[in-house]
Amino acid sequence: MNVKLMVVAGPPSAGKTAVIKNMIRHLQSHMKVAYLKVDVVVAFEDEELKEEFGIPTKKVYSGDLCPDHMGIMVVRDALEWAEEQGADVLIYESAGLCLRCTPYITASLGICVISALSGTHAPLKMAPMIALSDVCIVTKTDLISQAEKEVFRESIRKVSPGMDIVETNAVQGTGLRYLFRLMDSAADIGDASAAELRGIPPLGVCTVCIGKNNIGWQNHFGVIRRMDDADNIYRGE
Repeated sequence: MNVKLMVVAGPPSAGKTAVIKNMIRHLQSHMKVAYLKVDVVVAFEDEELKEEFGIPTKKVYSGDLCPDHMGIMVVRDALEWAEEQGADVLIYESAGLCLRCTPYITASLGICVISALSGTHAPLKMAPMIALSDVCIVTKTDLISQAEKEVFRESIRKVSPGMDIVETNAVQGTGLRYLFRLMDSAADIGDASAAELRGIPPLGVCTVCIGKNNIGWQNHFGVIRRMDDADNIYRGE
């Protein structure tokens, strides 16, 4: 399959769409771009990008399903759709709501977008979303001091010591040349049927996941835990 896949993830209001607009502006000079948005109940980015850039766009709502799970279910269809549209690149934007799951796929370019205004500890709370990406784009850096930038950078490197970090004011597109070089050198997805998630999804489901709303572990089965279990983080068996 001769389509490049670029997966953009990050928490709400991080500036993902502003980064994507700069990506499209760069790519449109030499490639045809298609766009997929996966969100929970409401999204307008597809309409905005279609109107501004005239590119083919798709939108899928996950509803009761985790948006990252939904994205993995539909991204192969989206790649086939993008190829039918004659696109060279598919940009897939995740809702970015789930910090445990991540949407990055083998043979894709994984781009994590995080706001410098989210707090110096924010990268530590987003471990898989940062650690499994290829590059971390830090937005709104014009609104913090140099010292704060350095502390934020170190927080990211605690999660992923070798992470490539790009600092930008994404509205103007400053500092994105390195990202553009990564995009241009990215490989095609190849055999989409062989592509896989980079990370391991949660190890199982509990009865809360399937709609049982009683409180207390005594009312549930499957993957459960008590408040005073020895390990603060459930690691699975």
